[in-house]
Amino acid sequence: MAAATSELRVDQLPSDPLLHVLSYLGFRDLVHCSYVSRRLNELSKHNPLWKSLCSKHWLVSDVDRLQSGVSWFCLFKQYYRDLGRYIQYYPVLKRAWEQLKSFLQQKCPRMIASLKEGATEVELNDIEAQIGCRLPDDYRCSYRIHNGQKLVIPGLMGSMSLSNHYRSEVLLDVETAAGGFQQRKGMRRCLPLTFCFHTGLSQYMALEPAEGRRMFESFYPCPDQTAQDPSAIDMFITGSCFLEWFTTYVQNVVTGEYPIIRDQIFRYVHDKSCVATTGDITVSVSTSFLPELSSVHPPHFFFTYRIRIEMSSNASPEAACQLDSRYWKITTSDGNVEEVQGPGVVGEFPVMTPGKVHEYSSCTTFSTLSEYMEGHYTFHRLANKEEVFHVAIPRFHMVCPPFREPVVRTQKASTRETPRLDDHDDDGEYCDGDGDDFGDLRGINMAALEGAWCPRHI
Repeated sequence: MAAATSELRVDQLPSDPLLHVLSYLGFRDLVHCSYVSRRLNELSKHNPLWKSLCSKHWLVSDVDRLQSGVSWFCLFKQYYRDLGRYIQYYPVLKRAWEQLKSFLQQKCPRMIASLKEGATEVELNDIEAQIGCRLPDDYRCSYRIHNGQKLVIPGLMGSMSLSNHYRSEVLLDVETAAGGFQQRKGMRRCLPLTFCFHTGLSQYMALEPAEGRRMFESFYPCPDQTAQDPSAIDMFITGSCFLEWFTTYVQNVVTGEYPIIRDQIFRYVHDKSCVATTGDITVSVSTSFLPELSSVHPPHFFFTYRIRIEMSSNASPEAACQLDSRYWKITTSDGNVEEVQGPGVVGEFPVMTPGKVHEYSSCTTFSTLSEYMEGHYTFHRLANKEEVFHVAIPRFHMVCPPFREPVVRTQKASTRETPRLDDHDDDGEYCDGDGDDFGDLRGINMAALEGAWCPRHI
């Protein structure tokens, strides 16, 4: 006799193992499963499955769901109808905004009040019609969450103060940004992202691959001071796409990479290796590039550095001392060495006692793409002026950020005297960050899970 055979169908499995299998699926695959059979259609609506997906894609909590008064499945559909085109960006940008606001609430609470409510889809579509260009989806997604900030000081996107120079960049709302949309030669199809009232400085985003720019990259414009053509504008690059530009900045803020000084975010970068301890005194250095005071042609790169001098709280009172002078050794990337020495630091002669911290800022300019500085301070003991000693200043590097030359210059020059960003493979494609795991999201038919089962492939 032939052995009896039986065929096991997947949808005949008990509910628990089936739900366990379905829990590994993304929302698109759950939608597809709903077409297979009546039973899978019912199981695909299981609330715990959609709770996980709501948390993953929309960062929705139990409190949010209770306030909505609908099931997790219905809540996912509501979010998808409103924000489905942004599903690959929304959790990253929403999390970044929440982290930033949580940090600001503790460190710079007055900035919270300057944030504007998110723009609507209709408002963003109207802006696209007004400027005649498509806004990238990551930019639109962020502006659905918060439409920039009010035109107030301090700006959300960082400040810098040096002697009589002050910069604070506001994150522009989309309506104000559209008013500054550029059509002039040299800046065509560029949308401002930030603005500084004091310097007039803005960071821009290129909405089309034109005049040597790559699509959607962000940059500081820098006029070529050696060219007769006013459209010859160099660019200090700050990001390859809005997602990278914004989330990198937020990460630097919330991790403490950028210090908070007088309730403002200062864009100093601290290399953790730039610390030196001599006896009871520790010296650390942070640096920042100032694009508004720099140029590519001619090469003139302006940096400010902030130095922190701290005496250990465990030092004995007899260790108290006063700074007398400074010595610097400055080395440029072409090998030139310059030595500088002088009294005090920026006109001051700080006295250091146990637990005291003294901070000051200064600046330097150079014509090569990088340089480094190192040196020492000379101190004397307050209890014995004859006791003189040196305190090491750690070596710190200052490197010009990446820049791009305008096409008007690269077309005329057969060789480049100044190194610049490589232009190969400039196909104008948009940087998608982590990539699209779901393909064309707007092609998903969420209605398949709403109504009666559709008997396909049975």
